[in-house]
Amino acid sequence: SANDAQPLQALRAVARRGANFIVAVAYTYAPTIAQAAKEFPQAKFVLVDAAANGSAPNLKSIMFREQEVAFLAGMAAALKSKTNTIGYIGGTAVPPIMAFGCGYAQGARHINSKIKIIQNMVANTSAGFLDPARGAEITRTQFDRGADVVFGAAHLTTLGILRQAKDSKKLAIGVDSNMNGLFPGTVLTSAMKMAGNIVYSEWTAALRGAPWHAGITTVGLEENVLGLAIDKHNRAVFDPALERRINQARTDIISGKIKVVDYRENNRCPVKY
Repeated sequence: SANDAQPLQALRAVARRGANFIVAVAYTYAPTIAQAAKEFPQAKFVLVDAAANGSAPNLKSIMFREQEVAFLAGMAAALKSKTNTIGYIGGTAVPPIMAFGCGYAQGARHINSKIKIIQNMVANTSAGFLDPARGAEITRTQFDRGADVVFGAAHLTTLGILRQAKDSKKLAIGVDSNMNGLFPGTVLTSAMKMAGNIVYSEWTAALRGAPWHAGITTVGLEENVLGLAIDKHNRAVFDPALERRINQARTDIISGKIKVVDYRENNRCPVKY
């Protein structure tokens, strides 16, 4: 979207063309999807990766528990760090990015209570998700301050973070999709949010005529829509011993043995940076 009006225009356009089950992905649709749902009551609307600003009987919001996969990423970073200093770079301080950062810090401190965590936001607006050059600049600064593993939760800006890690011969963690293959050997892992799994599940459920419920629901590790990427591209840095530690923590989070606090519960992180 090039401006704030375009998400609503897009929703209206597909509804007017006859779509009766409409899935929108990303927080950019949150301000207006409830309005579209009210204008087109014959259609069902699903917002993925955000909570709608408003409600309607034909509107469902599906939010990720980002803090869960970020906790695993923080564990991995702490276990691989040789300097006891790691970094986190978010695109901008919107709730999911704050949840990522808080979960990352909790995971790191789960491994090392004294580890230093450096946090920076790229920008005060959504432009922070679209600036790889600025991402690289901040990453260099964090490396200069002693970090040797940096987690980038900044959409396209993360590409600059990963490239800088390669150039600096350090480690970085990708986000959303599997970025391991972009810079093999320096991408420690990727904290994946598998929105495609949710979209597929929602569409197939609709085709089967399964019961549908409006409102807000959350998904995470237990629903297999979050996870760390492990493949041939990062196996050299993500060894089997590390994988076993991560898999055990994943099991413990799902069972409730490990409690991961969601920053969004009271806009506060229990771990200080």
